[in-house]
Amino acid sequence: MMRRKSVTILGGGAWGSVLAMVAETVGSRPTIWMKDKSTAAQIQNSRESPRLPGIHLDEDIFITADLAVAVQDARDAIVLAIPAQSVREVVIAAAPHIPKGVPLVLAAKGIENGTGRLLSEIIAEILPQSPLAVMSGPGFAAEVALGLPTAVTLACRDGRIARRVAALFMLPHFRPYLSTDPVAAEIGGALKNVMAIASGIIIGHGLGENARSALLTRGLAEMVRLGKAKGAKAASFAGLSGLGDLMLSATSEKSRNYALGLAIGRGASIRQLGADQQPLAEGIHTAAAATLLAGTLNLDMPITTAVDAILHLEANIEDCMAALLARPVGKE
Repeated sequence: MMRRKSVTILGGGAWGSVLAMVAETVGSRPTIWMKDKSTAAQIQNSRESPRLPGIHLDEDIFITADLAVAVQDARDAIVLAIPAQSVREVVIAAAPHIPKGVPLVLAAKGIENGTGRLLSEIIAEILPQSPLAVMSGPGFAAEVALGLPTAVTLACRDGRIARRVAALFMLPHFRPYLSTDPVAAEIGGALKNVMAIASGIIIGHGLGENARSALLTRGLAEMVRLGKAKGAKAASFAGLSGLGDLMLSATSEKSRNYALGLAIGRGASIRQLGADQQPLAEGIHTAAAATLLAGTLNLDMPITTAVDAILHLEANIEDCMAALLARPVGKE
C-alpha cells in the first residue's frame, strides 16, 4: 500500500489554510501549525478559519499549536506560510524537530527588518542542509479555496526537489510552474507588496492611471535591479512571481497592501489605521528592509525609498512625487 504523503504548513492564515486544502485534495494528510493555542483549538473543532469564512476545512487536516508535533512527522514538505518577520524565530524553534532531508517551501513574502536579509538566507543560516524551494506568485487565497484557476512559481535550484514539491500541490485549478531562480521568486514576492502600497497611494491621492502605470513599470525595474544584485536573472521577473504578482497585488482592493496604500493616499496614517492591521500588510516592513538592503548594496531604488519615507518618516506625498519627477533624465 502506497504511503500517504505528509505535508506540514507553518501558519494558519488564509494562504496557509488554502495550501493545506490543496495538498489534502491532491492526496496528502496535511498538518497546520498555528502559534495561538485557542485559535488552533477553535479551528480544529469548527473546521472553519476566520480568515476564510464559509470555507470548510476537511477532517483530514489537523490543526495544532505544538510546533514540535507539527514538524516532526512531516515527511514530504514543510511550508512556511507565516509573516516574514516571524521566520527567524519560528525556524529556530522548529529546527531541532525537522526531519533530515525534508524540503522547506518558503511561501512567506518579505525581507527581514533591521538586517535586510532575505528569508532564504535566514533559513540557510539555521538549516544549511535542508533543501529549500520558494513558492510565490499571484493568488488570492479565497479564489483558490473556491476552485478558481491559479498559477504560481515554484522555484528551486534542484529540479528534482522542485518536481517532488510541485506534485504535492498540482491540481487542475492550481498549477505550480517550475523555476531554477529562487532569488528572483523571493525578491519579486517581497517587493511587489511595496509597489502595491505605492500603487494604492497613487490612486488614493488622485494622481491618475498614467502615474500608476509609470510607477509600476519603474517599480518592476527596481525589483530587477535588486534581484540582479543578489544573483537573480532579470528575465525571471517577467514571470508569475514578478510581473504576475505585481499586476494582481497592485491593482485589486482585495490586496491588503494596495488597500493600505489607498487609505494612506486618501489621508490616513499608519497610526490611524491601527497597529492590529499593520502585520497583515507585509509591504510596511519590506519597504524599510528593502531600503536598508538597497543602501547596503549601493543601489538606487527611489520608489521603495519614497514608500518607506511616507510610511515611516511621515513624508509628504506631493514632496515624494516631486522628488521622483525631478530625477535626472536617464535611459529606460
